[in-house]
Amino acid sequence: MACMREESSTPEAAAGQPVLAVLGVFRHRNFRIFFAGQLVSLMGTWMQSVAQAWLVYSLTHSALLLGLTTFCSQVTVFFLAPFGGMVADRVDRRRLLILTQSAAMLQAAVLAGLTLAGVVHVWEIVALAFGLGFINAFDMPTRQAMVFDMVGAADLRPAIAVNSMMFNLARIVGPSLAGAVIALTGEGWCFALNAASFGAVLTSLFLIRLTPRPARRHQRPLDEIAEGYHYTFHNRLIRVSLLLVAASSCFGAAYLTLMPAFAKDILHGNAAHYGWLMAAVGVGAFIGAWGLSLIKERWLALTPVIAGAVFAIGLMVFAQSQTLWQAMAVLVPMSMSLMLLGGTTNTIIQIAAGERFRGRVISHYTQCFMGMMPWGALILGALAEHFGVREAITWGGSVVLAASTIAWLMRRGEAWKFDNLRAKE
Repeated sequence: MACMREESSTPEAAAGQPVLAVLGVFRHRNFRIFFAGQLVSLMGTWMQSVAQAWLVYSLTHSALLLGLTTFCSQVTVFFLAPFGGMVADRVDRRRLLILTQSAAMLQAAVLAGLTLAGVVHVWEIVALAFGLGFINAFDMPTRQAMVFDMVGAADLRPAIAVNSMMFNLARIVGPSLAGAVIALTGEGWCFALNAASFGAVLTSLFLIRLTPRPARRHQRPLDEIAEGYHYTFHNRLIRVSLLLVAASSCFGAAYLTLMPAFAKDILHGNAAHYGWLMAAVGVGAFIGAWGLSLIKERWLALTPVIAGAVFAIGLMVFAQSQTLWQAMAVLVPMSMSLMLLGGTTNTIIQIAAGERFRGRVISHYTQCFMGMMPWGALILGALAEHFGVREAITWGGSVVLAASTIAWLMRRGEAWKFDNLRAKE
């Protein structure tokens, strides 16, 4: 179904030569073009994310408002991602991405204009963050589903690994650049550079060519959404995998929301310290993305559970850090584990999901991973406001550890063997 079939590598070759398998995914012309555009754009996205959080905390000095901003930027993903997945299963995914990326570019430009003019208020940042969340609810499941369209089933795992490495390479570079730009010129230029970076991904989307997917009969939209949930929750492997991701995102990954407060109040640092912390997160996640391509297939179903437990313990250790270097040293393995948790889960559900349901199942992954984070940001922000940043992060880590233990107890039986992962249409 995906284009460029003649370039596909075999699963056996991928398993035997993991390094070459990762690099081999670039034989797909569409993937090469898309990768280049996304890499530039994601650096800008991370610059905006860091600058936005720093601006909110600088204006308010409130961990609760920091959490509220993240909540508003991602809560729409929680509610609308199923609609995004349904649309991704119905329409031309490339054209939909052109629309969503153009809207995101406009959002960044408006935020840049308000900030550079010196008239920005917190409520405007929150409103624009809410609008970006609406865009992402349709953009994220479509973008992830289109990876399969570009490389096919045989190269899916290396493609996900490369996509994750790209995302986290941008996470390393973007926050470091943002810290320098904020220190030199202020937050507004981070937003402006992000708006400009969308030109790269839009160019790539206009250049790629995908083989049209076979036409299929459509039901009523709400019926298709309900059918997607029925499919997901009646597949035990997908269900348990998504529940672990949801708990880890809500109570664990939401620690990122508190990073500006941790840098400023716990480590007594500045924007540069915040940038270094986020860069350490990116380094660990980049290593985790590379590790994703090296995991043997027989360990694929077990990896999320182990990664979740390591991530949870890392959170509790990170919360007690006293210096910048201690914090960075813990963040690397911690974020590596979170990357492995998310990456292996993404791989599992795309292998296990039938093509007819792929967009909707991925939207449920988006809902659990990105959509649960705002609820966690709100919860951890409130806990930090009343009990302290260290205590909030420690509590979140303990919940993730409990969820990993439950997932371990539930991952028994034949359904968890790799040979049984593949979808049965």
